[in-house]
Amino acid sequence: MSEPAIRTLGLTKFYGRHRGIESVDLVVERGDVFGFLGPNGAGKSTTIRCLLDLLRPTAGASSVLGLDPRRDAVAVRSRVGYLPGDLSMYADMTGRQLCTYFAALRGLDLPLEVEILARRFDLDLDRRIGDYSTGNRQKVGLVQAFMHEPELLILDEPTSGLDPLMQQEFYAVVDEVRAAGRTVFLSSHLLPEVEKVADRVAIIRNGRLVVVDEVATLKARAVRRMEIHFGRPPDPEPFAQLDAVRQLDRSDDGMTLMLVVEGSIDAVIRCAARYPVHNIVSHDGDLEDVFLDYYRGGSGQTPVAAERADPATEPAGRAAEERPVADEPTGADESPGRRQPAGDGDGDGDGDGAAMDRHEADGDVEARRS
Repeated sequence: MSEPAIRTLGLTKFYGRHRGIESVDLVVERGDVFGFLGPNGAGKSTTIRCLLDLLRPTAGASSVLGLDPRRDAVAVRSRVGYLPGDLSMYADMTGRQLCTYFAALRGLDLPLEVEILARRFDLDLDRRIGDYSTGNRQKVGLVQAFMHEPELLILDEPTSGLDPLMQQEFYAVVDEVRAAGRTVFLSSHLLPEVEKVADRVAIIRNGRLVVVDEVATLKARAVRRMEIHFGRPPDPEPFAQLDAVRQLDRSDDGMTLMLVVEGSIDAVIRCAARYPVHNIVSHDGDLEDVFLDYYRGGSGQTPVAAERADPATEPAGRAAEERPVADEPTGADESPGRRQPAGDGDGDGDGDGAAMDRHEADGDVEARRS
């Protein structure tokens, strides 16, 4: 049996006294589209950067495609397509030159693949990157991530800056990747996006995982809002006693019940069947309801989700924090000497010439550099 595409065990990263992520346990199976959900600052980008050895974890372990991200860094990056959450690219290159340069670093010649993706994303490859809009820079990032048909795509906020039409094209490309049996690990704070494309999802809060499950299973736990219009006023008490009913209101004339139901509505329907029913209006729950329920500390919250570690407390006995790998020579990324990256990033690269992410962490806390 092959190793999963991604596996983490107790993955932890502290920035001085401040927690980035702690005790993250994840398994992403090959062929899955996996959504990694959380608001800005929750720990999504920190997790991704640890997976790619762009940050060294404080504790824990991870594997990518069965390989160690640190020991096998070059092999991992040759098989992964990566889109950082905030791109920094060479402003005086055209989009075509940049993609050609990245392909050459991989030892590949991909003019046809680049052209096809550029057409799909409506990208003019012959304009200078410095002249691109935010959305077009994001398109360049997507092209360089997808162009070599990697086994695993790691995409951090991939639709940021894209208009709705291009978002739909991105979803179509992801569907094609899934159909080809390849894997996508997609971080986002956009719930409809994850609900649309993902098979499984993890929700991270304050650097800790609160749930990992299939999207369909999570949606089944979501609350739904129902309005039941009766032919005569029902007794609301039997409805209020049902385990699935979390909230019950009644219209002024008593002919309509408004219910908030969690899980199966079977018991509600059986109870309503005792009375003449004129109409039932059901507003199905979605992933957003589940997400907000976890973040508000709702009934679905696990103990680990409720825990709020003191940010002034470091894990006992942990070794002194290692510097981010960007401070160390890797020998894997040779940039053209005459060109400087566009943007004001810190220069952390992914080692194979892919676009660089200028943030070391999701939140406002930066790694303390020695």
